[in-house]
Amino acid sequence: MVLLHLLREQAGAADGRLVVAHFNHRLRGRAGDADEALVRRTARGLGLPCVVGSADVRREAARRGVSLEMAARELRHAFLAKVAQQRGASVIALAHHADDQVELFFLRLLRGAGGEGLGGMKALSPSPANPRVRLWRPLLEFTKAELRALARTRGIRFREDASNASPAHRRNRVRGELLPLLRQLEPGFAATVARVMAITGAEAELADALAGRWLNARRRGAFARLPVAVQRHALRRQLLALGVPPDFELIETLRGCAGKRVSVAAGRWLVRGTSGVVGWAANPQPTFGADEVSIALSPGSQRWRVKPFTGGVLRWRVIPRPANFRPGADRAGAEFFDADQIGPRLTLRHWRAGDRFQPIGMNGSVKLQDWFTNRKVPATERRQRVLGVTAAGDIFWVEGERISERAKVSPQTRRLLEWRWGRTAMTRRLPRPRPAPKLRA
Repeated sequence: MVLLHLLREQAGAADGRLVVAHFNHRLRGRAGDADEALVRRTARGLGLPCVVGSADVRREAARRGVSLEMAARELRHAFLAKVAQQRGASVIALAHHADDQVELFFLRLLRGAGGEGLGGMKALSPSPANPRVRLWRPLLEFTKAELRALARTRGIRFREDASNASPAHRRNRVRGELLPLLRQLEPGFAATVARVMAITGAEAELADALAGRWLNARRRGAFARLPVAVQRHALRRQLLALGVPPDFELIETLRGCAGKRVSVAAGRWLVRGTSGVVGWAANPQPTFGADEVSIALSPGSQRWRVKPFTGGVLRWRVIPRPANFRPGADRAGAEFFDADQIGPRLTLRHWRAGDRFQPIGMNGSVKLQDWFTNRKVPATERRQRVLGVTAAGDIFWVEGERISERAKVSPQTRRLLEWRWGRTAMTRRLPRPRPAPKLRA
């Protein structure tokens, strides 16, 4: 309301370029309607045209699965930009003030924003709903207390939004709890924050400008030689152009590893080339491996047999169960199974669609696909895992996971299958166990 009166004074009585636009969010019932009524009366008293819009923000937020604040902001900006376009206006004046800047700084700091975010709102910036329309914030240098004092002096009527006092909103807690505490610790902290915002924002603008210059150059320098801040802004610009939110983790992943595919959504992958250019990567469908090896378990066998399989080496032997054997004891990487539960022959193969597995300690079986999903095993890696299958077709071992409940060593076990598996690169480090103890009849 203070901004409206100041603009009216600047425009003059005969200037018809000033239009009042008010958006009712329908969030506060009668209180919101009273706000709208005040705006209409004030505009009429000042001899200005008034355009009013509204929307059910709560329903729209629920429909889109976003916060009330985000839905309200987007609907409000869309309304203002539409009014500006209809009225032939190139500027939308907003009444953000210095206190808003300080609150925004801490909100963005808590979210881990970069320099462009911590730089705060600019006096002039493009509308998020229509870049051809500019947002103008002429009151950013004035505090809320100064604007209140001016309203009292000029007799300007205004209304308080009761939701500003609700602790349910993070901004209100920053305003009502954090900032008063900081004022006690450092009375002049607002000026310090403004200085930090100015420095941080200017440095971010410089890094972004250098990134834009590098991206637009006909002959680009090496991406790896750019300062880290410029690399980040170059990636950020490219992600925005691709319609991908440029969060810090994504930028750092792309920046740190050229050629690595990075998932950004279901079935969508990005990759950064060595040149620094980011683009969509092909997402080949993983295939099930068809390799399969069959191994005969000779009764009473105590020989070591090495079977190469899909880049791995298996060392195994069937031995009588020693009298002092305890299941679960650490035996230098070896796993033990009940050889009689596995049967005279086992098969090594990859995962297949429909495979089920009963991990040790579970009462029933689960789909191996669901097990991998819950364990967060990447889809491409699942099809590289090796399975051990009994003569009856039950999965008793999954590479990197638990052994099977059905083939575990129990008090009734008489013969053990000792099992040592390793990938080829680890073969030389696989320990060879001591010979099995000779048991007297």
